[in-house]
Amino acid sequence: MPLYVRDERVNQLAEQAQKILKAPTKTDAIRQALERVVEADEQRPPLAERLEKIKQRYQAMGSDDPDFDQEAFLDEMWGDT
Repeated sequence: MPLYVRDERVNQLAEQAQKILKAPTKTDAIRQALERVVEADEQRPPLAERLEKIKQRYQAMGSDDPDFDQEAFLDEMWGDT
């Protein structure tokens, strides 16, 4: 089944991905990129597990810890590290 890209920005991104991935076609580049996104999501722990880990770390630190870096904690919690 052919893949038709009608959006110019998507086409540009597919061409960039093709170069980066050294894919023979844009379709192959899109397939590789989508596979990477799906695999990364499948390997990521569930949200409940990630939140529990953060909760345990926060409780272990205690609110009176003078070295507690609230900004770094929030950045890590939201995945901005």
